[in-house]
Amino acid sequence: MIESDRPREIVLGVSGGIAAYKSCEVLRRLREAGHHVQVVATRSALEFIGAATFEALSGRPVMTGVFENVHDVEHVALGRRAELVLLVPATADLLARMTQGRADDLLTSTLLTARCPVLAVPAMHTEMWEHPATVDNVATLRRRGTVVLEPASGRLTGADTGPGRLPEPPEIAEFARLLLEWGASTSAGGTEPFPLPRDLEGRRVVVSAGGTAEPLDPVRTLGNRSSGRQGYALARVAAQRGADVTLVAGTIADLDPPAAVDLRRVQTTREMRDAVLDASKAADVVVMAAAVSDFRPTALSAGKIKKGEEPPSIPLEFNPDILRELVTEDVPRRLVVGFAAETGDEHGSVLDYGRAKLERKGCDLLVVNAVGAGKAFEMEDNEGWLLGADGSSMSLPMGSKAALAARVWDAVAERLP
Repeated sequence: MIESDRPREIVLGVSGGIAAYKSCEVLRRLREAGHHVQVVATRSALEFIGAATFEALSGRPVMTGVFENVHDVEHVALGRRAELVLLVPATADLLARMTQGRADDLLTSTLLTARCPVLAVPAMHTEMWEHPATVDNVATLRRRGTVVLEPASGRLTGADTGPGRLPEPPEIAEFARLLLEWGASTSAGGTEPFPLPRDLEGRRVVVSAGGTAEPLDPVRTLGNRSSGRQGYALARVAAQRGADVTLVAGTIADLDPPAAVDLRRVQTTREMRDAVLDASKAADVVVMAAAVSDFRPTALSAGKIKKGEEPPSIPLEFNPDILRELVTEDVPRRLVVGFAAETGDEHGSVLDYGRAKLERKGCDLLVVNAVGAGKAFEMEDNEGWLLGADGSSMSLPMGSKAALAARVWDAVAERLP
């Protein structure tokens, strides 16, 4: 299990952009997770958010200048103590100063002394994000080891829309946790690969998520349980590893759309089949994480089925087997990953049933989850096994769903031509 429960020392760097208001929600989530957070704000950031807000949420004074607490040499001490430096938002100016190695305020000085993961979350107008200078700066920072997230696309300042929008706070907190989990594993003596390499650049990826709902009448549906969190995590991690991602989502919990992902919504299994097959025509990888309904009623009742003396008998028929169709399609060099939610019984274990499904479906990789009370469904964390058609088997230890997603993409990347 990846260590993730103990409080961590996090530096939350806030630079001067209108998206700075979202950093307060990120700070709240980090504190609710039990972490110690030191806010280091640029002077322009405090023009957008007052120091009192950060101090009330963090329980610590906001730090800004290199001449504060000089006797403690804070610009060095902060970087040494930090287990994660999180920059929300990272403006074009901050990215440029980081690239140049500037140390003209406390935040940039701290960045030069930090030896922990640095997660930069950009936010700026589209023209600034796409400017060659910013493109070069981001590439340079990534080459040096800084994690620079792809921004979301959507409403910017005023009436403008486009790429450059800050991802939503839950997504930022999810990636912060992912880096902290990996850092804990490495510091404990492990040899974990980095969870967010840019190893999927140029790849087209399709991920399905959530459940499907088959209408019985105008009121009722037949479907499978699924919050969609694991599929969303797979899409998020793939996008931040450089992939061009299409996410086909059925019935899900109240989740924010992942940044830098093309989201398509469906309801029924047949709708999901059509959307997945269409999106996967030119895909390098398809991951079927959705919990699709295996059955549908043979006929849809035009009116609400009334409650009588006896429960009604509703004839069912099989839905399309999307995973099997993907495997049997004649698409060379495409890798297909399936998911299996299993329970054990007197005839076999969860892993036994998972191996049988892998052989039956014929996919390249299969993620097997044990399900039941307090397991997998609607939970923040997940665990399981990753089985390969080549006979390989790997345990997926309990951790965030983003951590499980990162391990799956590690295995996918190894198998891509």
